[in-house]
Amino acid sequence: VVALRGNFDEALRLVREITQIHPIALVNSVNDYRIAGQKCAAFEVMEDLDGRLDALCIPVGNAGNITAYWKGFQELHAEDPSIGLPAMHGFQARGANPLVRGEMVPEPETIASAIRIGAPARWEEAMAAMTGSGGTVADCTDEEILDAYRFLAREEGVFCEPSSATSVAGLMKHGVGDAQRVVCVLTGHGLKDPQTALDESPPVVPCEPTLSALEKILVG
Repeated sequence: VVALRGNFDEALRLVREITQIHPIALVNSVNDYRIAGQKCAAFEVMEDLDGRLDALCIPVGNAGNITAYWKGFQELHAEDPSIGLPAMHGFQARGANPLVRGEMVPEPETIASAIRIGAPARWEEAMAAMTGSGGTVADCTDEEILDAYRFLAREEGVFCEPSSATSVAGLMKHGVGDAQRVVCVLTGHGLKDPQTALDESPPVVPCEPTLSALEKILVG
């Protein structure tokens, strides 16, 4: 494991360079085989929903996921036109929102580390997915992302990483028009970013090993 000093975009530029001159495989979202594998998630969604989905909300960082889902939906529709194409709604963090701005973000910064990307590798494909499906691209603040992160844990018992919660934050903030059947994609487990969970949790309360002490803390 090599830890490169710099941000994601700098790391991607470097590994792209080294794979051009050495026999090293790059399995980032620039790899078409990765997209081909990820598109299977779209098949699973449509299988679970009997081919009926109005809108899909998804976090956008390097834009591989939204590219893959759209590819999967298009392939299903081509095979069976009765399976409709959902509107693709991509959501970014306010501090790392190149697709929203329409320009690269040189120094992206957000608590949502997995989408802290200023120059998405699949920029063109992501925009094609959103515009071609009648979807949207929008952003959320870090606090809105954390609100959704806490909401998912509290109301649904789902422990995801903050970046994943961006899909729900985007839905809560921006909506998806009159869509009735909506899927929010959670792209990563909470243990991918355990520090945020620790930072956002209340402090541990020490307690003496007696009933009275425990009662005092729990019931007052």
